[in-house]
Amino acid sequence: MSDSDLMVSPASELAGMVRAGDLSARELVQISLDRIEELNPALNAFVEVDAERALASAAEIAPGDPRPFAGVPIAIKNNRPVQGLRLTYGCSLMADYVSDYDHNVTRRLREAGFVIVGTTTLPEYGILPTSEARLFGPTRNPWDLQRTPGGSSGGAAAAVAAGIVPVAHGNDGGGSIRIPAACCGLVGLKPARGRISLAPELGDSSLVIDGVLTRTVADTASILDVLAGYEAGDATWAPPPSAPFAHSAGADPGKLRIAASTLAPVPDAVLDPMCARAVSDAGEILRSLGHEVEEVDPPWQQDGVREIFGAVFSNHVALSIAYSGMVAGRDPSAADMEPMSWAIFSMIAKMNAVEALGATVQLQGFARRLVSFLDSYDALLTPALAERPLPLGTLDTAAPDPMSTFTRSGLFTPFTPVFNATGQPGISLPLFEGDDGLPLGVQIVGRPAGESALLALSAQLEAAQPWAQRRAPEELLRAHVAG
Repeated sequence: MSDSDLMVSPASELAGMVRAGDLSARELVQISLDRIEELNPALNAFVEVDAERALASAAEIAPGDPRPFAGVPIAIKNNRPVQGLRLTYGCSLMADYVSDYDHNVTRRLREAGFVIVGTTTLPEYGILPTSEARLFGPTRNPWDLQRTPGGSSGGAAAAVAAGIVPVAHGNDGGGSIRIPAACCGLVGLKPARGRISLAPELGDSSLVIDGVLTRTVADTASILDVLAGYEAGDATWAPPPSAPFAHSAGADPGKLRIAASTLAPVPDAVLDPMCARAVSDAGEILRSLGHEVEEVDPPWQQDGVREIFGAVFSNHVALSIAYSGMVAGRDPSAADMEPMSWAIFSMIAKMNAVEALGATVQLQGFARRLVSFLDSYDALLTPALAERPLPLGTLDTAAPDPMSTFTRSGLFTPFTPVFNATGQPGISLPLFEGDDGLPLGVQIVGRPAGESALLALSAQLEAAQPWAQRRAPEELLRAHVAG
């Protein structure tokens, strides 16, 4: 098996090869490091590569290691602490900050046997659904180097899609796992609110949850088993599943009642015909599998909802900016960040505590009404994106009116933030390929805390419409590096 074939193999299969002694962990990690060196110049997906420590960790892994992912290389998005590596959030205020501890997800991935080879790029403060931070420069989509891999987990998605690592960590506060998965032809699950702890820092979050970008539903389910669970001091947490998620992903989902909608939550979003067709085609596959599919118009085009979500999301951003100032030891200024980040920080600085809490309450009210509407369905099918992956430079954080860029980003991704607000699990599946040769995904949303049923349905779709054989054209990357 070639090096490129190995890096697009399921992580569970790679771990099995290491366990059986067919391939050493050190050999596997070295292949990943070699591919970073070879292909990352075309992608710009990595912030930092930790080759020496990765090889040392891999050298300690022997055949027979019982850990589920022993020896498998992985990358961590550069907004979660990895002890001994720079933690930047994509911002200049933290450009040289080195973390002295591991985040919960980092620790759990290590304990499962994963070997961390480096950290991946994101937009400044993780705001946009593209990954073109001023600090790093643009990260490119391996399917088309002139397009975005999505964001904010854009570097993670680019690295997996290019076959540099078999899986990568990401997180999702408005679609930041599902969006890059759709752009790059990967599986991207946003777990249910509270499923994965934010320890040792926050007790919980109303919007953000961690996860991974993978090539298969089975890998996504197995890694969710690794990451899920209560940590001491968590303020809230999701109820544990009745069976491991890996088991659920292999189960028969039964006959389900599924809602389908192409009505964008953002009224002025224009849906690309390919994205609409993906929902129609996915609906037909679901019907052929015995499910009932009903077209619906959810009650989400409500006046003011976009502004309410924007206020809550922006409060999360402002907290990250304030934290970066603490790390730098001074108050943040306009010169320290991209104009859009400063505009968001300045806007939130003018908001009083009652207004901030009021926005959260209003968003919770909206979420409750939407979840109630969907309660009679087992799942909801929507487009993953409203547009095809955007050309690089489409979203300009230094535009004359930088907040117009923030608004414009919502037209690209109107279907994902809704389910950060509701806390429901949602998954982006790369079911199709567009007429333009780029991946074409759909989003499926499950019931609250319903990842088990969602994964079972997703695995059934993967079996009916396999996507693993589709790979980004590596010759594009090699030509870019050579040129």
